[in-house]
Amino acid sequence: MATGARFTSDELAEVLSRYDIGKIRKVMRLVGGSRNAPKIVVTTTRGRFLLKRRLQDKDDVYRVAFAHAVQAHLAKRYFPVAPLVAARDEFGTILQLSSNIYELFKFVGGTRYTGSAEATIDTGRQLAKFHQYLTNFKFEWEPLKASFHNSTMVRRHLKTIASDIYQSNERKLHRCGEELMSLYNHASVHVNELGFDSWPQQVVHGDWHPGNMLFDKDKLVAVLDFDSVKIAPPITDLANAMLQFSLVGYQPNPADWPDYLDQAKLVQVLEGYREVINLDKDHLDSLLDLMVETMIAESVLPIAATGFFGNLKGTDFLNMIVRKARWINDNRKILTEALKSSQP
Repeated sequence: MATGARFTSDELAEVLSRYDIGKIRKVMRLVGGSRNAPKIVVTTTRGRFLLKRRLQDKDDVYRVAFAHAVQAHLAKRYFPVAPLVAARDEFGTILQLSSNIYELFKFVGGTRYTGSAEATIDTGRQLAKFHQYLTNFKFEWEPLKASFHNSTMVRRHLKTIASDIYQSNERKLHRCGEELMSLYNHASVHVNELGFDSWPQQVVHGDWHPGNMLFDKDKLVAVLDFDSVKIAPPITDLANAMLQFSLVGYQPNPADWPDYLDQAKLVQVLEGYREVINLDKDHLDSLLDLMVETMIAESVLPIAATGFFGNLKGTDFLNMIVRKARWINDNRKILTEALKSSQP
């Protein structure tokens, strides 16, 4: 069984020598996140640090520079981010060696998301502060302006899933791709009718979910991953957060996951957000359809490429997405009333 990318001993010695972090006492591999981006926790005489390696492509250094600028901007406003560590000499916080980029952070202690109402509300509150602090953020480089909404790439992947190739090999996956296309198009049209194209765009996080956060009791103390920052309407970030915190899937096989979302958590994220930022009727009315869109967009790319979502069979995973999207549509009236009443 593959265990993912790892650091070599020589690589670690070379990279860590570029930082002024004291004498190294212990190095421990950290499991989690992308298998292609290895991480280690380094304990030294000056504290604990997290080292991350990412593969470098032609645009990646600019994306990393933008993400670092965003984190520095937030840190100045006491937003909960892990502090970046600069390398020696002229390297700044981005260290490039060979074909790799390295990032070093001060280690932030904390616990994982417990699912409590207080913690869930705080994730919405902190997302709103994230958006508020970055409303007028400017930088020399910007990431692409993109979102999961009304995406030609998402539709292209859905067509791949519903193509004749998949029809001949696995008819269930073909039918699933067709239904997802219908659900995605219906949601996109409704959001466009609400005025999506005229809504202001700014820096958004792009991946606001429990796995990217650490807590102290019920308070969010660290947002850990800024690899997906981009420019988009902030309502897309909120819709994705509401989806991520309300997904229910207790069993290893997605075929056994229930149809419903956790309505209480869905509303709690929104409640926390609205403590900081008010939303008008059109933005509120767009949230359920944006949740359908992001749920479909998140799943189709790997399945179109490989037929699997991680190690999960594509048919079972996409059928689960269909069931949850249908549940949102079937319960739209109840959910809409719950969202409208979420004002704290």
